[in-house]
Amino acid sequence: MRDVIRSHYNGFMRNGLLLAITLLAGALAGPAGAQTTKLRIEVRSLSDKPVNRASVLVRFVEGRSVVKLGKKIRTSWELKTNQDGVATIPPIPQGQILVQVIAKDYQTFGQKFDVNEEEKTIEIKLKPPQSQYSAHQ
Repeated sequence: MRDVIRSHYNGFMRNGLLLAITLLAGALAGPAGAQTTKLRIEVRSLSDKPVNRASVLVRFVEGRSVVKLGKKIRTSWELKTNQDGVATIPPIPQGQILVQVIAKDYQTFGQKFDVNEEEKTIEIKLKPPQSQYSAHQ
């Protein structure tokens, strides 16, 4: 009888260990449905020249709530474009994002985008500043 109990116990432990490993691997791969998009943002002037050192702010606005191993995934970034006018953002949850671009000698840009792909490139054309307007002239 003792051998039968030991045999069942060992089988249970093996299956339990296998289940634990499977669950851990699934958690490390990410939760089901937790899809992300790697963004590449290209900032150019109207004359198609890259805008170097533009401040790019990206914020996840709306979509699925994403949790990874009990921690919330980062949903906002602030970075600068490189000399080619490109800012690359690590994976962000899929859904709606807000992109804002601020650069010296250009109008500030802000727009919402829907991202549902694994990788996406967003091209932004910055306009020159508007001339000053006064109601007192």
